[in-house]
Amino acid sequence: MSLTVCTWNINSVRIRLDLVQAAVDALKPDILCLQETKCQDDKFPLKALRGMGFDHIALNGQKGWHGVATLSRHPFTQVEKGDFCEKGEARHLSVTLGTEAGLDKPLTVHNFYVPAGGDEPDVEINPKFAHKLAFLDRMTQSPALLADASAQDHYAVLVGDLNIAPLEADVWSHKQLLKVVSHTPIEVEKLNGAQNAGGWVDTMRRFVPPQDKLFTWWSYRSRDFRASDRGRRLDHVWANPALATQARAMTVLKDARGWEKPSDHVPVAVTFG
Repeated sequence: MSLTVCTWNINSVRIRLDLVQAAVDALKPDILCLQETKCQDDKFPLKALRGMGFDHIALNGQKGWHGVATLSRHPFTQVEKGDFCEKGEARHLSVTLGTEAGLDKPLTVHNFYVPAGGDEPDVEINPKFAHKLAFLDRMTQSPALLADASAQDHYAVLVGDLNIAPLEADVWSHKQLLKVVSHTPIEVEKLNGAQNAGGWVDTMRRFVPPQDKLFTWWSYRSRDFRASDRGRRLDHVWANPALATQARAMTVLKDARGWEKPSDHVPVAVTFG
């Protein structure tokens, strides 16, 4: 049995429920991880999303900002919220599914919304950038992430809006974006450190060679995102080595960026098994 995991920065779940339905219809995910839900847990549209087939929903939300949610067609055996920023921000959620999900081992799914980091890539003048780098350091040092990444007795995936485009082909212009937050050398170094510390595998780049352009985000400032195609790959799907070899398909739903009142991110789905 296969299992499809989808990640999407929805940029306010309540005002884009119709887009969630469209993405679910197109990608048919078993697990849907949303970021930037901008919704308190008691205001989350549970009924609507359960109506899309997700009977099991884990939430970590707050009023008006941030927020992550993990929706599943299969039950959870464990739900945890991690504090990677010591600011009380809702930016992480992990769930574990048992073998009833169809895989031969349990699966842990980490859902992240890494801080954007503001406009200036300078920790001395921009506290938001310092916050972002500290968040990445905590990801790198997290005992739970290190254990899941190296586990042999269970599978693990780490998905979300990580707000960094690490490769040259993850941005429309490597040269022009070297000093722009999301592609600066220090951010790339920190993200690579978090990935390499546990041996996470970048599953998206198993399907698209590292030298080929691959984007998941296009600015709202672009009048015609397709014509300019000045994108960045800010959204990621990592798997531990135990699961990475089972990745057999990947879809970036680029059309979603052209839907009415879209998020500036598009859904990414990877199928395992």
